Amino acid sequence: MAKKQDEKAAKKETKVSTSKSQKNTTSKSIEEVVESSTEEVVESSTEEVVESSTEEVVESSTEEVVESSTEEVVESSTEEVVESSTEEVVESSTEEVVESSTEEVVESTEEFNWDSITKNEIYSDKERSDLISTYSATLPVVESKQVIDGTVVGISDREVIVDINFKSDGVISSSEFKYNEDLKLGDTVEVLVEKQEDKNGQLVLSHRRARVLRAWEKVNVALETGEVVNGQIKSRTKGGMIVDVFGIECFLPGSQIDVKPIRDYDEYVGRKMEFKIVKVNESFRNVVVSHKALIEADLAVQTKEIMSKLEKGQVIEGTVKNITSYGVFVDLGGIDGLIHITDLSWGRVSHPEEIVSLDETINVVILDFDEGKSRIQLGLKQLGPHPWQNLDEDIKVGDVVKGKVVVVADYGVFVEMQAGIEALLHVSEMSWSTHLRSANDFFSKGDSVEAKILTLDREQRKMSLGLKQMLPDPWGDIETKYPLNSKLTVKVRNFTNFGIFVELEEGVDGLVHISDLSWHKKIKHPAEFTKVDSSLDVIVLDIDKNNRKISLGHKQTEENPWDKHEHTYLVGAEFDGTITEEYDKGSLVMLNDDVEAFAPKRHLEKEDGSKVKLNEKLKFKVLEFSKENKKILVSHTASFKDDLIQEKKRRASNTNKAVKEIQQSQQQSTLGDIEGLSALKDDLDKAKK
Repeated sequence: MAKKQDEKAAKKETKVSTSKSQKNTTSKSIEEVVESSTEEVVESSTEEVVESSTEEVVESSTEEVVESSTEEVVESSTEEVVESSTEEVVESSTEEVVESSTEEVVESTEEFNWDSITKNEIYSDKERSDLISTYSATLPVVESKQVIDGTVVGISDREVIVDINFKSDGVISSSEFKYNEDLKLGDTVEVLVEKQEDKNGQLVLSHRRARVLRAWEKVNVALETGEVVNGQIKSRTKGGMIVDVFGIECFLPGSQIDVKPIRDYDEYVGRKMEFKIVKVNESFRNVVVSHKALIEADLAVQTKEIMSKLEKGQVIEGTVKNITSYGVFVDLGGIDGLIHITDLSWGRVSHPEEIVSLDETINVVILDFDEGKSRIQLGLKQLGPHPWQNLDEDIKVGDVVKGKVVVVADYGVFVEMQAGIEALLHVSEMSWSTHLRSANDFFSKGDSVEAKILTLDREQRKMSLGLKQMLPDPWGDIETKYPLNSKLTVKVRNFTNFGIFVELEEGVDGLVHISDLSWHKKIKHPAEFTKVDSSLDVIVLDIDKNNRKISLGHKQTEENPWDKHEHTYLVGAEFDGTITEEYDKGSLVMLNDDVEAFAPKRHLEKEDGSKVKLNEKLKFKVLEFSKENKKILVSHTASFKDDLIQEKKRRASNTNKAVKEIQQSQQQSTLGDIEGLSALKDDLDKAKK
């Protein structure tokens, strides 16, 4: 305190000295006064500021220095300028003093030693730390992009003011609270701190963005924990509905609304329901929810209970829940069963809607069930007796019955004789013709049919009918109508690799073998000889009534030319011929009268050593003739080599004859010599004796 009093006294003395010096200048002219007062004020104020600021900085804080120096300088300079000079001097001196003092203070503060200041504080380090902690605890930690809770403190038509316990309140557009019509003062709302201060120093908050961030957090938590969430269906969309959950638009697939099929989606718009989050894709901001999952969880317990009480053959009541093209789903009170379309009626059903309708209550029979898969197979037709049990006992094979075509297939038609009793009329039994056609060529659905029963099996509940049996069998008198060797004109129906099938009349077909088409020409395929639907003259060669087969021949309509060829194509005879085809082992040669012969490869060498060529005309000699096999073997080489062969044979014969004569003469001379020697030997032996 004594120090502060001394400092104030020093300041007063400074003021007095300054005022005295300024009073002496009043006698001077205005210009001199202005100049001198300005200089002196500046000098005195500068000295005083420096001295006082230096002393006080050491003793007190920066704030006291700035305040005291500024106030004293302003006061002293202002008072003394007013006393010693005109208004102009006061203005100029005041401005200069303020500027100079401020500059000096800034310069002096940069040289402050803060460590020396803190040494004289009245609080210890521990006390100061406790005070800071106590004060900091009363202030919230607010950071940009942080979501916190705030309190509504003001509501207007355009704005909502929210207090987050910060140095200023935040202002949010009322449009962000349109969803909450019950908003009132004191309500706690979530906000996002976008900026702590804008250019006007205002706290910037956003309720909409805070709701979105908090909503995504809640959605992810609900997905992980399986928590049930509440939402409101806003509108329909393709494949389902749009649901508002925590302010996020989620997708509710149509199949996940209920366990029952939805007939009218519009009735769900605006409805508040519970949902389960089943899928979240934050990258695409996509959330999928399900209401059906919650229902199924509740039904799981009921399903086990119901399945435990089921028995095969049990008759229970249910409600038609859904109808499809293949059957009907029936609600049995918490679990669904399926009635297949074939189990709806003993008769043929085109669509289940012909038998039942939606929401209809019906009795069904349990045919089978799988407790593990929770599947139940139901039947409706099993409630009544099978129609076959009511079939007239007098009906037997051979009886003629009437019915209605209910199904047409390529292989035949099904004829309904009475409800639940059907018989098959196969396409092969519709006509005696062996050329099978589609049943569509004979009947259409709904046609009336009168046919004969061919087979009847009451145990297997099967029956077959025949229509052609109502007509006379064309094979009954086939031998009378088509005797052997009779000549006919028939129609070509189709080809095979081995012959031609022809039609004598409807239901009677015959075969012309490929070997019976021509006497001379070798035919590879019947298509080379004739065409389908063309006429052909044939001779009946054979009839097999039991197997319904007729063998026919076309070449037999002409005389057998091989009877003449036998006397014409004698072995050794020569004829002109043309090479028509070439093979690995030889060539075909066309002789006179379109007669074909075969020449082996070794017999196709010319006199000059070259080979014959295709379409070349040469002389050929008959080597072999076979009437039975209708085969002629010829040779071109033999036509010019036979003379040489005969000459060689003659020479060889002469040579052999000469050799034999020489051998005989040699044999005779040898025997004579042997006899002479023997006689000489005998003479010598006698002489010795």
